[in-house]
Amino acid sequence: MSDDMNELDTPTFRLAVAQFDQAAERMNLDPNLRQRLKIPERSLIVSVPVRMDNGTVKVFMGYRVQHDSSRGPSKGGIRYHPDVNLGEVAALAMWMTWKCALVGLPYGGAKGGVRVAPEQLSRAELQRLTRRYASDILPFIGPDKDVPAPDVGTNPQVMAWIMDTYSQQVGYPVPGVVTGKPLSIGGSLGREEATGRGVVYVTLEAMRHLGLEVEKASVVIQGFGNVGSHTARIMQEYGLRVIAVSDKSGGLYNPKGLDIPELLKRYRADGHRTFRDIKMGDWITNEELLALDCTVLVPAALSEQISHKNADQVRCRILAEGANGPTTLEADQILTEKGIFIIPDILANSGGVIVSYFEWVQDAQRFFWKAKDIQDRLQEIITAAFHRTLQFSMAQRATMRMAALMSGIDKVAQAHLARGLYP
Repeated sequence: MSDDMNELDTPTFRLAVAQFDQAAERMNLDPNLRQRLKIPERSLIVSVPVRMDNGTVKVFMGYRVQHDSSRGPSKGGIRYHPDVNLGEVAALAMWMTWKCALVGLPYGGAKGGVRVAPEQLSRAELQRLTRRYASDILPFIGPDKDVPAPDVGTNPQVMAWIMDTYSQQVGYPVPGVVTGKPLSIGGSLGREEATGRGVVYVTLEAMRHLGLEVEKASVVIQGFGNVGSHTARIMQEYGLRVIAVSDKSGGLYNPKGLDIPELLKRYRADGHRTFRDIKMGDWITNEELLALDCTVLVPAALSEQISHKNADQVRCRILAEGANGPTTLEADQILTEKGIFIIPDILANSGGVIVSYFEWVQDAQRFFWKAKDIQDRLQEIITAAFHRTLQFSMAQRATMRMAALMSGIDKVAQAHLARGLYP
């Protein structure tokens, strides 16, 4: 990695660049474009001082990275997590660029975050943190510049605070500055469940391609936040048997299938945040969960959960990546050799940004769609992207990940070549 990229040198960013390099090599991408697309267009680091409830001031580190804007405004989530750093945010922004291009959205990729454990803050502290962070990145965001959205550790309420902070500064309401907002201020129906629903749609297409029967399929899901919980619920609605789920502390396994609506009710009751005391199955660790025999495995937690250390133990037919970067390069090769059909992250979890795009369009039009329209349009876009990627994969004799990356990178490269280099 060159000296000018040392600040970004983290495992997650190295993974994103290595994936890009593999695709660029196979594409014979122009060396000038290759260098340009490795480095984010703009990276912002801010200190975020917050007055805590006890009167002390604590400073948190905040980031916003815009990887590319050749095809339109940049787009990407904001995460609140103790492990947030510049390299991770830059990697996620790069993946967002390829993701938006792959599914045909007029966006570039961005990502942001604050290094904080949000569950340790009071609501008042969280609001002050969010508003200060929003004011610090305010010159760089806007409905035609860069549009944030929820991610790990953030939610519609956080987006509402960002939207309000931005609107107060410009003097009028700007609902299109963020997506994933509450419905009352310009949010979209179907946005909260969009990523999970997209995972289900592409999984069903993969099962049809492989000739697998829904009635006989079993599903294992790592992660039970926004993506994992909605994936589990919608998988069950489509007739698939969800046999295991987990959060960061561990999970539940029931080979006969879990009752997801009842599990959701118990998990969320009274702020319940662990499966250990829910008597609906056997308690298992995340390591054990990833090794369960199943039809579909959905890693929907954090990056690099499947590595060379545990890839040999994975026993699924389809790996649908609900999280960003859950599989390392070494694991990718092992899984491919085992004959596992991988639906890569930039395709599998693109439902969130697709419906974010719908929300952005609705805000601009001041005209809002019905939930059925949103679900139908999401299914149309993401399944079309799946089949384009599948056909490209078969034609090029490439893995689904390589086909998805090459398709996304090519669209971005074409935009750069058409626009040229300024000055």
